[in-house]
Amino acid sequence: MSSAPASAPAAAVKTASKRYPSVDALRGLTVAAMLLVNDPGDWSHVYAPLLHSQWNGFTPTDLVFPMFLFIVGVSIALAMMPRRESGVPAAELLRPALWRALRIVGLGLLLHLIAMWVRDSDYLRVPGVLQRIGLCFAAAAVLALYLPARAQWAALAALLAGYGALLASGGSYAPFENIASRFDTAVLGAHVYQIDPISGRGHDPEGLLSALGALATTLLGLRAGDWLRRGQLRALWIAGLLCLIAGWAVSYVQPINKNLWTPAYVLWAGGWSCWILALFHLLVDRKGWPPLGRAFGVNAIAAYAGSALLLYLLMGMGWLEPVYRHGFADWMTPRFGPYLPSLAFALAFVALWWGVVRWLDARRIYFKI
Repeated sequence: MSSAPASAPAAAVKTASKRYPSVDALRGLTVAAMLLVNDPGDWSHVYAPLLHSQWNGFTPTDLVFPMFLFIVGVSIALAMMPRRESGVPAAELLRPALWRALRIVGLGLLLHLIAMWVRDSDYLRVPGVLQRIGLCFAAAAVLALYLPARAQWAALAALLAGYGALLASGGSYAPFENIASRFDTAVLGAHVYQIDPISGRGHDPEGLLSALGALATTLLGLRAGDWLRRGQLRALWIAGLLCLIAGWAVSYVQPINKNLWTPAYVLWAGGWSCWILALFHLLVDRKGWPPLGRAFGVNAIAAYAGSALLLYLLMGMGWLEPVYRHGFADWMTPRFGPYLPSLAFALAFVALWWGVVRWLDARRIYFKI
């Protein structure tokens, strides 16, 4: 815990770099969106835009996680690259970054252990959202510190082409039959998100092989962050358009698929991410609009992990279902149907954590993972 302002995902590295309220706000609203889509009152009654695509396709919810990883890359560019260019040795910057990445991965595993205990299960899921964030943060930090801009672009292109070819070599993009699912099954066994009872194969949307696509998203954010710090707003708008066109074109060869984090998905989500970052920078940094979401943004990982822990505790104590039923469903469902109370619970959960992070921010308390 710290009483100094928290930095971007490269928070382990103290920098004198310029801080962008737009990035804090965008990170915060992305975390709020994560809580909104992850915590409905009733998973059987969720409005379609708040659900992930069942397999191929793209919904607004499918933009949330890639947006966060995109911002991880942006934040690395803002926090690390100026110091590297000023002559600070790469190793001096990398050590705390890798240590922070390890803590993020460890926190994700700890949350899964708590979930296993709450559910009284011997099943432990190894991959997860925080694990993917930590791995992508570490890999992108290495590339940011040791490769020049052209080489970073080359690494991004190689990831997209190489991972796309690897997916194609599997012969199928179907659930459990694709090469990513087969690879995760071979390496992780039953410690994945889902097991097909017929084939025995597993699948994890945050699996090992699909992390290649997630790293490409983070690298795109890294390059976008470099444009941002250089004031090249026009480049962000153009890049967004080109990514959307490329993602649409590639989708005719490989599907836009969040579960596999396909190259088409990287490009499509990346295009929207570039445009949203450009819009936030224009409105917040240049026009002075209030940075809504900033309180979430400066305690991002802590808010995400804390909300998950609270949910597990409510489940473990048997309170979650009664809270939803008595506080929302029993009186709302007869009047509005089952979908609105489910959404109202999710909104109330976000509002609760908005109050927590606002309270922390007002007292300048920032948890650095």
